Amino acid sequence: MQFILLTHPRERLRITNTGQLVLQVLGERARVIEWHRKQPDPALIAAIDAGLVGLVFPTDDDTPLVSSNSADNVKASAKECTPPFEYLLLIDATWQEARKMYNQSPYLKSLIKVGLQPTHASIYPLRRNQLEGGLCTAECVALLLEQAGEPELAQQLTERLMGFIER
Repeated sequence: MQFILLTHPRERLRITNTGQLVLQVLGERARVIEWHRKQPDPALIAAIDAGLVGLVFPTDDDTPLVSSNSADNVKASAKECTPPFEYLLLIDATWQEARKMYNQSPYLKSLIKVGLQPTHASIYPLRRNQLEGGLCTAECVALLLEQAGEPELAQQLTERLMGFIER
C-alpha cells in the first residue's frame, strides 16, 4: 500500500505538519502532491481514472461498507481496500482546508471513500477547532498501516509523532 498526501500549499509551510513524518517513515511508499484548485496533478488524475486510488475521508454515515452500482462513494476499511487500490490518498491540511479542497475538487468526490474507525482520540494537541474524532495525517496513516497488517511501521510512525509532539 502506498500513500499520496494531497497537501494544501499553506500546510507545507507549517512546522506543525505531520505529513512530513509520514514521508520520513515510509520513504518511497509515500509522496506529496501539492493541491491546486484549477490545475490538478496530471499523474494523480491518471491514477484516479485508472481506479488505483481510494480517498481517506470522513463520510456522513456510520455504515461499515456500502456497495454501489454507480459512481456513488463506497466506504470500507483499509484492509478491505488494500487489494483494489494501489494508493490511498489523504488530504493533508487542517480540517477546514480539507473540506474546502474536497468541495472544490470534483475528481476527489468521484473517489471511493475509505473510512477510518479510530479506537482512541487524537494525541495531536497542536491544532484547535478541528473535527471531533479527527486524527492528524500521521495518525491516519498509522491506523491504516495497523489495519493493513503492518503494525511495526504503524508503531514507528506513532513513536515519531510522539517525539514530534514533545519537542
